[in-house]
Amino acid sequence: MALKKLLLRSKLDAKKKSLDALQTKDEEFSVREKEIESAINEMDENTSAEDRTAVEEEAEKFQRDKDEHEDTKKKLEEEITGIERELEEEEKKDPKPATEKDEPAERKGGNGMAVRTKFFGLTREERDQMLTREDVKEFLSKVRTCIKEKRAITNVGLTIPDVVLPLIKQVATEASKLVKYVSVRPVSGTSRQNIMGEIPEAIWDEMYSAVKELDLAFYNMEMDGYKVSGYFAIANAILEDNDVNLATELISAIGKAIGKALDKAILYGKNVKMPMGIVTSLLLAEAPAGYPETGRKWEDLSTSHVITGANATGTKLFQDITKATGVIDNDYATGNIVWVMNKKTHTKLIAEGIGVNSAAAIVAGGAQSTMPIVGGNIEELKFIPDNTIIFGYFENYLLAERAGTVIGQSEHVRFIEDQTVFKGTARYDGDLAIREAFAVYGVGGAPVTEAPKFAGEA
Repeated sequence: MALKKLLLRSKLDAKKKSLDALQTKDEEFSVREKEIESAINEMDENTSAEDRTAVEEEAEKFQRDKDEHEDTKKKLEEEITGIERELEEEEKKDPKPATEKDEPAERKGGNGMAVRTKFFGLTREERDQMLTREDVKEFLSKVRTCIKEKRAITNVGLTIPDVVLPLIKQVATEASKLVKYVSVRPVSGTSRQNIMGEIPEAIWDEMYSAVKELDLAFYNMEMDGYKVSGYFAIANAILEDNDVNLATELISAIGKAIGKALDKAILYGKNVKMPMGIVTSLLLAEAPAGYPETGRKWEDLSTSHVITGANATGTKLFQDITKATGVIDNDYATGNIVWVMNKKTHTKLIAEGIGVNSAAAIVAGGAQSTMPIVGGNIEELKFIPDNTIIFGYFENYLLAERAGTVIGQSEHVRFIEDQTVFKGTARYDGDLAIREAFAVYGVGGAPVTEAPKFAGEA
């Protein structure tokens, strides 16, 4: 089945990446082996017993490490071979392509909605296979039954089939500007997530001396699963149309609504029935209530990481922005800085980056999609106040993701418009793993740190 193939391909890709990472260590073992061989060759009758023992122990340890390394590679290679065989068998089960002509890329139905031959990245064959699954057919049938019989879905809602959830997640991720940058971890129930502590410095010593232990600490983060939800209206004509149209509208609407809510929560979440937002956390001088005793030491960043810009124009503006990046901690960062602002602020940066060259021609100085000088992608979100820029290494934000997306339905809310309203819900939590990796900057003044209104707030 189509989604099984997708899962197998994803698993195969992950295994191959792990194997690639192991294979990069082959050179390290080669260098290490040569060093030990050199040490052995340097020994003579004048070598002390202590040094001789140290070399022998190092040689034995190397052999153990190498054997373990090779065993791990062998197991991964066997797993990859097994997955490739399983994937090959699944592909053999695919139905032969139909002889009829493919549908045009787009056609207009009576409801005015486009019918797509591509269904969230799936081929037509894969789409059809999914829609013929019994659980998916039953789900869509129940949705239609509710409309025909003019009754509501039960209070607990109608659970979306597991096979559809990856597609909703895909849409949510695509609709979100920020999820692609943060660290996402699937969790079940309330969970305690471990994060890396301060990385200690390695110790210099004699060539043959015993390796010293480093104090590598781990901290805890408590992650829950708060509900994010919203409703959307679908024309009854679509509900009465084919399964492709109905499934497309349901998946798209739920995913996009969740994606928008996640972006706002990642930046401004209030840590009450929702994730902790970056700006919210930076403003707290003291740890919030319920902060775990085993959590990372809380630092007051409300002054150092909430930055008032001195200049609003020209070269000095970009000098200020460049200087502001110096406050964020990059010890745990492997990617670039991400810059988040509204369109008006972004347009201002573009305008301020415009200059004139020696030929009196106007030239763009940058800030189109990346920040000049310091680099990093720029993302626009309209709910961020003017002249306020939130930036940092977003991989240091942890987003906990729980399964269990459900929908509820009512035919009464938009009865006169001949529409049926659906509500979609999902469960997430989130927090900053490394708070020092983020900052808020105000263009030509103090940044506006007041949180925008969330959906449902008065």
